[in-house]
Amino acid sequence: MRIALFGTSADPPTAGHQGIMSWLSQYYDRVAVWAANNPFKVQTTPLEHRAAMLQLLIADIQTPKHNIALEQELSSFRTIETVEQAKQLWGENTEFTVVIGADLLTQLPQWYRIEDLLQQVQLLVIPRPGYVINDSSLLKIQQLGGKIAIANLTGLNVSSTGYREHGDDQALIPPVVDYIHQKNLYQWQEQTPKKLSTP
Repeated sequence: MRIALFGTSADPPTAGHQGIMSWLSQYYDRVAVWAANNPFKVQTTPLEHRAAMLQLLIADIQTPKHNIALEQELSSFRTIETVEQAKQLWGENTEFTVVIGADLLTQLPQWYRIEDLLQQVQLLVIPRPGYVINDSSLLKIQQLGGKIAIANLTGLNVSSTGYREHGDDQALIPPVVDYIHQKNLYQWQEQTPKKLSTP
């Protein structure tokens, strides 16, 4: 069995992440998704809300295989711990592929026990607009023992940052927008200052 491991710190998850999951579902027996905290980034929204939004993204995907699932128990600061947990769930003989965005490629050599990790999984890089996948970054991973491939898919030119900073909800699907409003997340809107009454 071939399983794609797709953890994301997306805050909030966007239609771009949904497109990646749909694409992965065509090529893998199972796509395991979870909300993660990235030790190299600052996340503002609690993990449980980001996981709930990912679940809404998954529920909205029309795929004939029905092979995408939120596996929140895989969430860890350290990807090697995620892989160890995945092996307990699906067995040592499963072929695991860790899916990362092109923006994480230069950060990858700094990951915890990276050489151990690269011996246990394959890597799939998803191209992202604005991020160059250069040969030197790929070579570094290969020198560490990594088996790396680049997906023939380019993620949508949308970002979670655009929503957090400007409230641009074009990148989000309607159920996620509804959830954000219901839970009162992302207070990016400038509050109109109240006028003080003068005596």
